[in-house]
Amino acid sequence: MSPAMSNDSEAHRRKRLLHQSRRRGTKEADLILGGFALAHMASLTSDQFARFEALLEESDPDLMNWIGGQSAPPAAHDNDILKLICSFSMICKN
Repeated sequence: MSPAMSNDSEAHRRKRLLHQSRRRGTKEADLILGGFALAHMASLTSDQFARFEALLEESDPDLMNWIGGQSAPPAAHDNDILKLICSFSMICKN
């Protein structure tokens, strides 16, 4: 794959993820995850980007419970990205 094609793919992936972050289905998740994506997406490493992408595959109720501290996240999502989102949202109880 050429570098230009790789950059296009990465740009498309980031655009898709930003859209996913802002159109979750619940207003609270839209605001928290969309705001986080706008503020931090450009500075995420490729590994962090992959963890954020995996986190967005989860349901809004689960995400909001983890962010709000009502339940513990599974080990796969108990990582730096969830902690960054919690810090960003300022609602995390952990």
